Amino acid sequence: MRSVITAIAVAALMCGTAAHAEKRLFILAAHPDGYGVDDCLATGAACGKSVADSYCHSHEFTRADSFRNVDRDDITGAIPTKDSGACTGGSCEHFVAIQCSR
Repeated sequence: MRSVITAIAVAALMCGTAAHAEKRLFILAAHPDGYGVDDCLATGAACGKSVADSYCHSHEFTRADSFRNVDRDDITGAIPTKDSGACTGGSCEHFVAIQCSR
């Protein structure tokens, strides 16, 4: 009888651990700020890992699983199109995606 209870407890513990594995994808507008942070994320440079991890930590996640440049067309309806003024002064915003996990 004790072995059955132990097996159930171990199974419940394993299921509980898997339930906490949460992931979230953040889409950010990369604004040139003179520090090069946007370039690190958008180009996938080695410095981008530290930036992405810091962003995830600031949102109470453990780490960044991935980060990449995102095309405006990949974010259907979520951001304005070029026709509605998304590009000003000859430059357009670019976007990065950071996937965080707990």
